Amino acid sequence: MSSGDLDALLRVTSATYQGQSPPDIAFGTYDGAVGRLVLAVTGRGVVACSFGDENTVFERVVRQVGSFIGPDASRLDPVRRELDAYFSGRLRTFTTPVDLALATPFARTVLQKMMAVPYATTTTYGEIAERIGRPRAMRAVGNALAENPVCVIVPCHRIVQSDGGLGDYAGGPAAKQRLLTVENRAENRPENRASGRR
Repeated sequence: MSSGDLDALLRVTSATYQGQSPPDIAFGTYDGAVGRLVLAVTGRGVVACSFGDENTVFERVVRQVGSFIGPDASRLDPVRRELDAYFSGRLRTFTTPVDLALATPFARTVLQKMMAVPYATTTTYGEIAERIGRPRAMRAVGNALAENPVCVIVPCHRIVQSDGGLGDYAGGPAAKQRLLTVENRAENRPENRASGRR
């Protein structure tokens, strides 16, 4: 895709776009506690919640998912509301469906295991490798998580190194620490401890 084509497509995603029918893929951004996240939502669910550059994410979605892209508040706003609730410590489990169309088959297996890691807990690369039946594939697990197209919602920030170090993260170490802090603070609020809420 040439830069001129991309510019034209991005103009279609502006707030003033008045298309005749809803786009197949809703595309927009979310500005929150860890900076800007680029969002894309298909009819199946959130296909991108990315720290990446908007143009890069846009091109990837066009190349791998579809090119009829535009704003669609009916699909983007529910995701934004859930992100708001998550960052304020009111949401522990996202209800918005996830579409892993941008992930490889191996990465999908890894990311599905990450979705089962409970809120405010962590696991290690080795533990995930064990859970997928590939105990020696820690590096491949790390690569799959580094390419997670649906950050925050698919909680790859909950994976740490076996020595307790944070490890790599697409949004950088400060964003990863912020996500873990949000979860730990919410989990340790007096009302949650008193009720045993988990």
